[in-house]
Amino acid sequence: MAEFTYRAISKSGKEIKGKIESDNIEKAKVELKGRDLYLTEIGEATMLEKDININIGQKISTRDLCLFCRQFVSLQRAGVTIIETLKMLAEATENKFFSKTLTNVCKSVEMGESFADSLANEEVFPVIMIKMTNAGEASGSLDVAYERLAVQFERQAKLKGLIKKASIYPTMVCIVAVVVVIIMLKFVVPSFMGMFEDMDVEMPKITLAVMAASNFVQKFWFVLILGIVVVVFAFKWFKSTPRGEGILAKIALKLPLLGPLTIKSASANLARTLSTMVAAGISLVEAVDITAGTMTNYYFKEALINAKDAIIAGVPLSTPLKECGLFPPMVYHMTRIGEESGNMEEMLGKLADYYEEEVEIATASMMAALEPLIIIVLAAIVGTIVGAVLAPMMTMYEGLDSL
Repeated sequence: MAEFTYRAISKSGKEIKGKIESDNIEKAKVELKGRDLYLTEIGEATMLEKDININIGQKISTRDLCLFCRQFVSLQRAGVTIIETLKMLAEATENKFFSKTLTNVCKSVEMGESFADSLANEEVFPVIMIKMTNAGEASGSLDVAYERLAVQFERQAKLKGLIKKASIYPTMVCIVAVVVVIIMLKFVVPSFMGMFEDMDVEMPKITLAVMAASNFVQKFWFVLILGIVVVVFAFKWFKSTPRGEGILAKIALKLPLLGPLTIKSASANLARTLSTMVAAGISLVEAVDITAGTMTNYYFKEALINAKDAIIAGVPLSTPLKECGLFPPMVYHMTRIGEESGNMEEMLGKLADYYEEEVEIATASMMAALEPLIIIVLAAIVGTIVGAVLAPMMTMYEGLDSL
């Protein structure tokens, strides 16, 4: 949307200066006229006149969307108009970015655009929400569409929360482990090694290795920090490339603990998203295309893109889901039953319930397996450093015993 500056005269005769955002100058004039203002001057804002708005990847969380949909349904069923609903929810939300976004949507609706197009203009709402809104407006059942969306976002938020919870623990432990090792090498080890250097004791290889690591940390700690930063940014860059995305997706599928969780999570996402959109009357081709965009794993995304092409060619959805070799048998069997019975929505809903429960179980199993594994790794790292400190002392005691 463009930004315009204007001068106008109010009903009381007072001169007003201000700014307004609109698609074009004609729409801006209409909106200002609707505010009972007599325009004397209007033009597009220059770079110096525009408001500075720093937006670094601002997003609306799935939980915020879920709450919005729930409140939207309640207000709509109470007989409140869409415009009043949007105004009320814009004031009620604590997320300032979301509040501003809803205000912009409300302005677009007031100017005659459809609700779905107004959401699409903001470029922050998920495609499924825009398509469901469009379908709800066309069928006159916007409250039903948003009730289904609320369930969709609620389940998505729950699954994301479970997976995030499973990843936070090992990540934090690894960070703590790195910090502990650096502190030991920088402060603890040198205090002992200084004592051993004054003694005529032959150092074991493990002690020499730890001493070398300690000396490196002492002299080149900045290189270590720089190296960690470079590795983090290099990983992010590699992940953003098509080749990197494919390699990491393959690793995610092959790892013993992560692989089953990835497959079950993708299956739950597929079933829940398709069920929501099919129930709203969205075509299967469009629903599969949107679902492909929600997949986080590269291979599942590609499988659904290929499935969309197969559906266009007249092939049932269950066939490409089976042929790709990624989804469990239950997924394509239940899909086939839904296709044959003409009850895809119900079959996919049951499938989503099953795999969402499976994701919870898989997450709990992974956490149970990771905790002792991480403790063993930490014990090995700290034990190596402690052993390197104790080894010269044991050698010295053995030398004294032999005298």
